[in-house]
Amino acid sequence: MMAKLLKGAAVAAAFSTLAACASFGGGRDAPLRPPVVTDPAPIVSGTMRPYQIRGRWYRPAEQPGYDEVGQASWYGSQHHGRPTSTGERFDMNALTAAHKTLPLPSLVEVTNRANGRRVILRVNDRGPFVDSRIIDLSRAAAEELGLLSQGVGEVRVRYVGRAPRTGGGTPMQRADAAPAARPAPPRPSAAPAPLEASAYWVQAGAFSDRRAAKRIADRLGDRASVQDIRSDGRPLFRVIVGPWPDANAAEQARQAVIARGFGDALLISGG
Repeated sequence: MMAKLLKGAAVAAAFSTLAACASFGGGRDAPLRPPVVTDPAPIVSGTMRPYQIRGRWYRPAEQPGYDEVGQASWYGSQHHGRPTSTGERFDMNALTAAHKTLPLPSLVEVTNRANGRRVILRVNDRGPFVDSRIIDLSRAAAEELGLLSQGVGEVRVRYVGRAPRTGGGTPMQRADAAPAARPAPPRPSAAPAPLEASAYWVQAGAFSDRRAAKRIADRLGDRASVQDIRSDGRPLFRVIVGPWPDANAAEQARQAVIARGFGDALLISGG
């Protein structure tokens, strides 16, 4: 992430608690009542300067009206314990997130559009630096939102405001909510085999052409296979590599897949 670029940033030394937690909104897309933060943490020095990654400029700013829909991904044990852009240690079991341009630290409300689950997350890092994704979640946040097994998913992100000096992440709506009604997609001729529970896989990519997916799987070796899935009723063929019994081994494999030219490779869980 951006920790190396911002390792000289100063970190607030004192800590206080969140005065009051958020409560449920009225409906699936209704805004939640924002947490009351009586003593917000100062924005970490240096994190609001424009910066460049892979030739692209990003310009952090206070964005009180920020409300975006896009793809979320998640990161876990490979980064656990490393410094984030705020200087805090990344804890994959805490409800945190990374964002390219929102203030650090700040709070966001994230809603999984597929199941209605909502969380308030503490944004304390920069990323993800992939054009199609708007937020990177900690493992715990992805679990709360029901996104662990997919690796990515469509979410709505709303800026809540400044974060407290510590914490701020709060599960808001855990029970699955029915998604908005839409025409049922055609049933596939055969259901894809489920991924093995408690195992980890690497998704190298998803393709509309089965033959192209098969060629890529053949390039990636004996542990690669093609799985038939559907997205918005359209058939897709994803190339997965694995399984591995733990996230560390899978992350090493993901890095190897990235080195083979698949820069959007994802770590996914079968559990």
